[in-house]
Amino acid sequence: MCGIVGVVGNVNAKDVLLGGLKKLEYRGYDSAGIYVNDKTGTPTLIKRVGRISKLEAAIPAALSGTQGIGHTRWATSGAPSIENAHPHVSADGRFYMVHNGVLTNAAQLRDKYLQDVTLVSDTDTEIAVQLLAKFVAAGNDVMTALHKLTAMVEGSYAFAIADRDDASRIYAAKSKSPLLIAKGKGFNALASDALALLDRTHEFVELNDGELVELTADTIHIENAAGATQNRDSYTLDIDATATDKGAYPYYMLKEIDEQPAVLRRLLTAYVKPDGHVDMPANLLNALAAADRLYFVAAGTSYHASLAAAPMFEELAHVPVSVHLASEFGYHMPLLSERPMFIFLTQSGETADIRQVLVKVKAQHLPTLTITNVPTSTLAREADYALSLHAGPEIAVASTKAYTAQVATCSLLAKALGEYKGVAAAEQLDLFHELSMIADAQQSQVDEKEVIHTIVKDALATTRNAFYIGRGSDYYVALEAALKLKEISYVQAEGFAAGELKHGTIALIEKDTPVIAIITDPVTAAHTRANASETAARGAKVITLAAKGLAAPGDDLELADVHPLLSPLAAIIPCQLLAYYTSMDRGYDVDRPRNLAKSVTVE
Repeated sequence: MCGIVGVVGNVNAKDVLLGGLKKLEYRGYDSAGIYVNDKTGTPTLIKRVGRISKLEAAIPAALSGTQGIGHTRWATSGAPSIENAHPHVSADGRFYMVHNGVLTNAAQLRDKYLQDVTLVSDTDTEIAVQLLAKFVAAGNDVMTALHKLTAMVEGSYAFAIADRDDASRIYAAKSKSPLLIAKGKGFNALASDALALLDRTHEFVELNDGELVELTADTIHIENAAGATQNRDSYTLDIDATATDKGAYPYYMLKEIDEQPAVLRRLLTAYVKPDGHVDMPANLLNALAAADRLYFVAAGTSYHASLAAAPMFEELAHVPVSVHLASEFGYHMPLLSERPMFIFLTQSGETADIRQVLVKVKAQHLPTLTITNVPTSTLAREADYALSLHAGPEIAVASTKAYTAQVATCSLLAKALGEYKGVAAAEQLDLFHELSMIADAQQSQVDEKEVIHTIVKDALATTRNAFYIGRGSDYYVALEAALKLKEISYVQAEGFAAGELKHGTIALIEKDTPVIAIITDPVTAAHTRANASETAARGAKVITLAAKGLAAPGDDLELADVHPLLSPLAAIIPCQLLAYYTSMDRGYDVDRPRNLAKSVTVE
């Protein structure tokens, strides 16, 4: 979580930092700050609690500099406040630091080394910058002091550091938190996400854990933990900077919901050959075919996408699948099969919970695949294999098009694996046709938003809780639908397997409690309807989303008839729109819900 930007060179540092922080605000918006210095050694530090707009309003228009670092914060240690906002400054006023991550031994370091320093914040970051200043005051140069600091701290970090006494350079270090270098004309920069600097450059240099960096306007010097120089080529990131703009949309979330049909078509172009066969790397298919069980490890929306993907691999590729929460799996690993393969589903490719599982399974020399929207991310680089979701930048905190891309990409991979293994079900499924039909159906759904908005006004406008129910894949959609509603509208929403209602949950049904029933499975449609009727008999306001072939008089919305394995792709958009309009009508910031950030880069 949190966002970092740093720059040095022949640019206006203030403009680079503010522009970058606006692009990174989805990573944290509890507070924000910038430090800017010019070559005369005049430093300016400005910090504000709240959104970037508050910071921007406090910055003088005339402020200019050639060196600077900035940060937008999602609070971990210490509540949102001016004192806890980044950048933090050393007691001697020389060093300024921004930091993503959590230093787990900060208190011990404070008690051992900083008893003579008066700390002004509750953060682990201030402890780090004070230690750095102490090491320099003891006679070390900055890079040596930074080596000492990184060897001493435990946990995760991405540090960016500015030296008041030398405005010609900035420093950085990373371990377990994302950070990369951006190469520009006449400047070099740092960011925790390339999106921050795409309007300035498309050329980047990746950093590995344990590495330290010294940047000037013209030079990039990277060292590993042992102090050895690391030479590394840059790469070009082919993303249009305008893809991160809202355009005419009031919120990114609505824009990203509307982009889902295009995402499906983009995936078909990327992974399906003209003859209709799915084109996946042969070495990846060989590794998957050798596995006796696939272990999906994910979190949040990606976990729900994994649940939807599991039946695809079992039916189309005849391989057993287990789906696990990364935060649990990392500390409570179950007994594994003889030939497991791990699939990590992640939008950002930087999720800390997932990465700690990746590190553990790689230590056991087990094969790994990352499926992510960021092909240059840590999880993509460190896994044995990686596939791109091709969803384009997703800015809203609540994931929408990444979910669609995850489910669709998994369907393509499952079919390719099934064909590779000669499974009849995979060879008979015309996935290109099915996904093309779903793209058309999704387009129809996003073009008929007012129907969903009417349902919201009638059933969700003032409720404090809601329930989504379904069976099979509809249950997995119910879980994701409930997550969308709760995270952006703050309605206490839960997704349940419809048959479980009678085993306790129906006790929560009161007059006018919204119950949204999702019905796309012909095998269990009648059962789910019966469960919905049971809640209606107890006063619930039932909303029914049903596939066209299963629809009944009185249903609120008809969904397209699609292959049963792909039904989550047909059912999810109305659920996303229900959440969107509920949040919007209640006057909340749809894109930036309270207490949440886009990328969960700390455990």
